Amino acid sequence: MISVALLGNPNTGKTSLFNALTRSYEYVGNWAGVTVEKKVGVLLDKKGELVDLPGVYSLSPLSRDEAVTSEYLLQTAPDVVLNVVDASQIERNLHLTLQLADYGRPLVVALNMTDVAEGRGVQIDPAELARQLGAAVIPVVARTEKGCRELLREIARTGERTVPVRTAYAAPLEEAIAELEARIPADAGPGRWLALQFLEGNEAVVQRLRKVLPAAWLDAFFRSTEAAVLARTECRDLQQYIRQQRSDRIANILSACCRRVSSSSSTFSEKLDAIVTHKWLGIPIFLLFMFLTFKLTFDWFGTPISDRLDALLSGPVSDGLQRLLQQLGAADFIQAVILNGIVAGVGGVLVFVPQIFMLFLIISFIEDSGYMARIATVMDKLMEGAGLNGKTFIPMIIGFGCNVPGIMAARTIEQPRERLLTILLTPLMSCSARLSVYSLFVGVFFQSHKAIIVLSLYVLGVVVALTLAKLFSCTLARGEETIFVVELPPYRFPQWKTLARSTWEKGKGFVRKAGTFIFGGSVLIWLLSYTGFRGWNVPIDHSFMRSIGDLIAPLLQPLGFGNWQAGAALITGFLAKEVVVSTMGIIYATSGDAGLQQALGTYFSPLQAYSFMVFILLYVPCLATVGVIRKETNSAKWTWFSVGYALIVAYLLSILIYRIGLLLGFH
Repeated sequence: MISVALLGNPNTGKTSLFNALTRSYEYVGNWAGVTVEKKVGVLLDKKGELVDLPGVYSLSPLSRDEAVTSEYLLQTAPDVVLNVVDASQIERNLHLTLQLADYGRPLVVALNMTDVAEGRGVQIDPAELARQLGAAVIPVVARTEKGCRELLREIARTGERTVPVRTAYAAPLEEAIAELEARIPADAGPGRWLALQFLEGNEAVVQRLRKVLPAAWLDAFFRSTEAAVLARTECRDLQQYIRQQRSDRIANILSACCRRVSSSSSTFSEKLDAIVTHKWLGIPIFLLFMFLTFKLTFDWFGTPISDRLDALLSGPVSDGLQRLLQQLGAADFIQAVILNGIVAGVGGVLVFVPQIFMLFLIISFIEDSGYMARIATVMDKLMEGAGLNGKTFIPMIIGFGCNVPGIMAARTIEQPRERLLTILLTPLMSCSARLSVYSLFVGVFFQSHKAIIVLSLYVLGVVVALTLAKLFSCTLARGEETIFVVELPPYRFPQWKTLARSTWEKGKGFVRKAGTFIFGGSVLIWLLSYTGFRGWNVPIDHSFMRSIGDLIAPLLQPLGFGNWQAGAALITGFLAKEVVVSTMGIIYATSGDAGLQQALGTYFSPLQAYSFMVFILLYVPCLATVGVIRKETNSAKWTWFSVGYALIVAYLLSILIYRIGLLLGFH
């Protein structure tokens, strides 16, 4: 099988094309930074292996995800390089194409988004572009899979091709490239490409060449080359000169193959952007959108289905299982494990699946429609005041679905300081696991105001994150601020097939967790409720679970929910926030109460319930999130810090909310 490397600028449709060519599914979003590590799939014709690499504007890496691409090209020599080019942004995209041509491997160009280009009045002649580049150029529309069959056929015959046309640079630079190329050992990699990348300052290439050539000679060679080149130009450095040389060639290519049809009318994207990115209207529109999201999730769609599912599980399913177990002669212990442990624990979480999937559907819509990048733009001024920039808000939005991919998405942030702050603050975003807790409590205490209560928790998480960002950026992570640059992709109405697949891929993790992790946890929690120092089948007030809850119940008293049941649920919630619901379901089922929602009404008041939800929002990240923080920061210190500060902030804010609520006469 041949190896095919898939490269392109961010947001050119690489991941969509990967899915179309391999029939596998990877995360798709209409915003920059979807792919944060390489992914591998087998081409549909079974003739090759396709490697989807993170989107880059240049082969000289700035961020961690871009370094993945550069390292891959250094370590691996793919048989074919498949370059995805956004036809509507062809001038900018061709900078990477010319760098890939210098890499010296057979090149195929997938000219994507040709429909968008035509809508913007850009007409491209693929045959002439192919002649200029010395590479096959296949027009495609990755979202609809148009042109993908032709692309597969072209990839299969790439072995018959010669290397693409390389850029010819001005004399002083060409002489320097030739001199360095002659000194680079053949086994180090493509000599001309390595020489160019060295002169452009690619740190990974610099380190590679320092292993095979004397460092002092390399430094002297770079200085002399830069002096010789800059003596003939007004460029400030060698990197700018090389880019200018490529820009000149791109201008010649486009004059030969591209024609622009002028249009005086503004595009749909421009008209809509004038509203949704307005400096005064942008944030209110975003908040209104989130409010409608929660109305749809809790009032109009999610909750009614959840109520029916709850009635099904607690009624016919539970009663049917009980009758079946009795007919089979199952022991009382087995019946209790299944009914009070598994059904009460796992079922208590599964009833919120409709709400979770509705939230994921809307998040998928935001991503694929192009609104995600607009949110980052709208939030930039606010983020700037906190010492960050709008781009850092994208991982936080992803964190609304799950904190783990949100933290991983911080790899796209170039500045190490801002990347660290984003990793530390993303766990404060209210993930879908917390949504099951909110759904339970707002259904009991805030029937008439579900959407506004949940929205307040999401907004509170963002406000706390921005406040702490300002504090941390002035103390723990002082450093140079970066300029905010984000690409605004064209708006598009997502395909239902893509939305359904994206929603399922996000939501199936929640279902899988319910069937595995929460299943096992529910059995363990039930055993802790069933056993105690006096032996088996003890009253729950004498169980190990009661003993565990009693350990921290006094500490929770100032927060308004100082009962042992809440303490036990919070401890188990460190494993996964969904376990808070399953723990409460098991505790109250074992207690013999009429039901979980009825029992909550006797242990919490509305004010205490809100204080509890705020604590759930902010206190320690779940185990999986802690693990990914450790991996991404590569630091035990920052990992422990993320756990400790969140616990302190949650405790103080819950006290504040509860005490102010009491002063205002709430109960």
